[in-house]
Amino acid sequence: MNIKLATIIGTRPQFIKAATVSRLIKEISSVTEVIIHTGQHYDDNMSEVFFKQLQIPQPHYNLEVGSGSHGQQTGLMLQRIEQVLIKEKPDWVLIYGDTNSTIAGALAAVKLHILTAHVEAGLRSFNRKMPEEINRIATDRVSDVLFAPTQNAMDLLQKEGLEQRAVFSGDVMYDSILFYSELLNESHRPPVLDSLDAYYLATIHRPENTDNPQHLQSIFSAFSELDLPVVLPLHPRTRNLLDGIRYNENVKIIDPVGYLQMLYLLRHSFKVLTDSGGLQKEAYFMQKPCLTLRDQSEWVETLEGNWNFIVAANKDMILEKIQINEYGPQTLAFGNGRAAKKIVDHLTNKKRQI
Repeated sequence: MNIKLATIIGTRPQFIKAATVSRLIKEISSVTEVIIHTGQHYDDNMSEVFFKQLQIPQPHYNLEVGSGSHGQQTGLMLQRIEQVLIKEKPDWVLIYGDTNSTIAGALAAVKLHILTAHVEAGLRSFNRKMPEEINRIATDRVSDVLFAPTQNAMDLLQKEGLEQRAVFSGDVMYDSILFYSELLNESHRPPVLDSLDAYYLATIHRPENTDNPQHLQSIFSAFSELDLPVVLPLHPRTRNLLDGIRYNENVKIIDPVGYLQMLYLLRHSFKVLTDSGGLQKEAYFMQKPCLTLRDQSEWVETLEGNWNFIVAANKDMILEKIQINEYGPQTLAFGNGRAAKKIVDHLTNKKRQI
């Protein structure tokens, strides 16, 4: 039986997750994949370079939605995704994570009675002020299959009465780390490292930090007092918010980098400071200690054994926890590195039920 999948992606983390699954889909002659890029991340460093590096086919559709308020962006995505789905008539719509692209894809599919599968289901921060939290909850409610990356995610789906739709797949980002780490070489070394030896790797992008000058100053003040340089790839939007923010020369701000360059930075870093959910996991997978610059983490598994600490934008907490250098054993909470195969097998073996 021939199957058509429509994969909806729009942000860097989604490109990474989808790459692992799409690579397996390409090997199955009976499965056709249509890739729909919403354009949520739209500059070259945030989008085009990822398709090249991750060996993903160029999207069949680029909806070029761009930035905007949550309502404006999601509404425009919903409208344009719906048009593509009506034209392509896929058997499944595959969505990833917790972005506006995710919820727009889910709503468009379910209203057209197309089976919908959510990769990375069951995550909860229990903070409804985060737009991502609303996206997660709503997407899980309407999707037909929920691929949970961890047992904790499975447990949360069960508590919400969604266990019959839940499948423990493991985390596709673990698959990705295993695959792409093998490709790393010196050509992926960012120039900033030419003058550095040991360093911390940092990222900041969440509005709770970037749009709050007090939080931003507190984080940069902590960075400035660290004992090593801090390499900070920074999106242009965040860089534009640094007017009036004080920091020392040990903070090395660079332009956003491609995925393989980021993995290179991660592999050679001493520790990681981030408000990114994805980088928390990648740090864990590469056995790099992490400080999470948020009030909570969806990835509670990384908090075990001192591998990750929640420090928010608290300067004193950052400077305290960065000193801890004793770690416990890691677990296989994120699966065995074969999450993508489990997802593809499930979608290709499950008969159409509409």
